[in-house]
Amino acid sequence: MKLDRELQRKILERLAEEYKEPIENSLVYFSEIEPDIAKLQANISYLEEHGLIENKEISYIGPAVPFYFTKITARGMDFLADDGGLSAILGIVTIKIHDDTLRNLIEMKIMASDLSQPDKKKWTDALRELPAESIKHLTMTILDKGLENLPVILPLIGKCLFS
Repeated sequence: MKLDRELQRKILERLAEEYKEPIENSLVYFSEIEPDIAKLQANISYLEEHGLIENKEISYIGPAVPFYFTKITARGMDFLADDGGLSAILGIVTIKIHDDTLRNLIEMKIMASDLSQPDKKKWTDALRELPAESIKHLTMTILDKGLENLPVILPLIGKCLFS
């Protein structure tokens, strides 16, 4: 296979040393670390397709040898960073769950419980009367209690993660 992770790392690290300044004639420049031009082109193209580098073809030199200006992108710099760089910070996804959704989830668990029908009705009626902020607090309390009992729920988490 022409794709080589070690070669890709070397290309990115060399480009990172020159951040914001393109490497001129990159095929010749990188041929010292990889003499197989086809393999080198494949790995440069791969990095470009993933947005880790920019590789602009300018013209041809000699018998059909392309001339490139190649530079690392901010995404490439973040890829090299131990902490994921700004992409890790900016890429955080916030999930918002509406209080009605939480209320319905809790109500479903009450209905599926071993409580008697009158108790189920009492509990679900009380739950329906709670304001959104109380639902949020109740949900956080349930989550905290679940995490306090991690050894008990760990098999359930494993089942969800690995099934």
